[in-house]
Amino acid sequence: MSVMLETSELPAVFDGVKLAAVAAVLYVIVRCLNLKSPTAPPELIYQDSALARFLLKSCPLLTKEYVPPLIWGKSGHIQTALYGKMGRVRSPHPYGLRKYLTMPDGATATFDLFEPQSEHCIGEDVTMVICPGIANHSEKQYIRTFVDYAQKNGYRCAVLNHLGALPNIELTSPRMFTYGCTWEFSAMVNYIKKTYPQTQLVVVGFSLGGNIVCKYVGESQANQEQVLCCVSVCQGYSALRAQETFMQWDQCRRFYNFLIADNMKKIILSHR
Repeated sequence: MSVMLETSELPAVFDGVKLAAVAAVLYVIVRCLNLKSPTAPPELIYQDSALARFLLKSCPLLTKEYVPPLIWGKSGHIQTALYGKMGRVRSPHPYGLRKYLTMPDGATATFDLFEPQSEHCIGEDVTMVICPGIANHSEKQYIRTFVDYAQKNGYRCAVLNHLGALPNIELTSPRMFTYGCTWEFSAMVNYIKKTYPQTQLVVVGFSLGGNIVCKYVGESQANQEQVLCCVSVCQGYSALRAQETFMQWDQCRRFYNFLIADNMKKIILSHR
C-alpha cells in the first residue's frame, strides 16, 4: 500500500519541477529583456540659454517619452545584435575618396571624403568632420549609415580612419591610435579647412571619437575656428571607472569587455 502511494505522488513532484523550471526561464527572459523597465523621457542636463531653448524647440524628440518596440525593444543586447545583423544586409555603401596624410613622425593618417548629394537646407557649405569609435573606421556599418543620411541632407563628410584600424593600410610608424591623441583628427580638419576655406564645420565623435573631438576642440582657440558645433555621441567620460564596470558580470558587461579586448588584440597582432 505504501509503495503504491509513493508511486502515485511522483507525477505531482514532476509537475512541480516543471513549473519551477518554467518560472525560472520566464524570470531569466524578463530579466534579460528588461521587460520591467519603465519607459520615460530622456533626462536633459543643460544650461538655460537661447541656444538650448532653440534646440529644445527644434527637436521635440528630446522631451518625448521613448516607447521601444514590444518584447525585444528594451534589451540593449538584442538591439545591438539585431542592428549588427540587419546593418550588414541593408546598410548603404556611400562612395568616397580616400586621402592620405603623412604625419611629422612618419605615420600615415587616412580619412575618407564624401561629397554631399543635395543642397544643404540653409544653402551653405557645411562639412561634418567625423571621428568613429574605438578601433573603427569609415567602412563600419553605423558610419556608412550616418554618412549616407548626412550626404542626402546636403553635408560633406570627412571620416577619420583610426591609425591601424584598417586591415589593408600598413603602419608606417611604431604607433597606433590612442584615447588621447588628436594628431590625426587635427590633420584631417586642417586639410578640410585648406581645401574648402568657405566651409563651416560640424564636429562629430562616436564613443572613443567623442573623447578625441572634445579634446581637440578644447586644446586651442584656433581649433574652434569655422566650427558651428561639436556633437559627442555615447562618449565615455572616465576610462578608470569604465574599466571597473567592464569587469562586472551584471548585464553581461564582462562579455563585452572580452569582445573589445579580443578586437584590440587582433589589430595589434595584425601589425606585428
